[in-house]
Amino acid sequence: MPAAPSGNAAPPEVGQPLPDAALHGQARLRFFGLHVYDARLWSPQPVLPDDWPRRAFALELEYARSLPGRRIAERSIDEMRRQQPIADAVAQRWLAAMTELFPDVGAGDRLTGVHLPTEGARFYFNGRSRGELRDPAFARLFFGIWLAPQTSEPTLRAQLLGMAAR
Repeated sequence: MPAAPSGNAAPPEVGQPLPDAALHGQARLRFFGLHVYDARLWSPQPVLPDDWPRRAFALELEYARSLPGRRIAERSIDEMRRQQPIADAVAQRWLAAMTELFPDVGAGDRLTGVHLPTEGARFYFNGRSRGELRDPAFARLFFGIWLAPQTSEPTLRAQLLGMAAR
């Protein structure tokens, strides 16, 4: 598995589509006290709380424990529905795509999503391309899991967007 980047150096899968990307925020997700993952937000320019859907950026999740890819995809749909209703047919199509894109993860594995606002999202696993979903509506709701005001993790959002002390 390729090593995680050190310091503030963007991983290669971020630098290729987003030259000059810098670390803008980072946070740790805990669930019932258990460390689930560390999140890092990379972007060539600031990502602000009210304009993140219009910005190109990458969100890197480095997992601290094993999780099945299917469960990650299912939870993603649940979290996307916190932002707005999603028709069942659309949710099923997105769930099928995410199930293909998201492998099972273990401690130290990295899933990285690149948000391209007018195109959709690209996904990488430990630095290797997993594919893309060319649907801007999907990309906005998917990355909204972490960055939208309706997130289930407002403290994590604030840390990623540089609005709170780490």
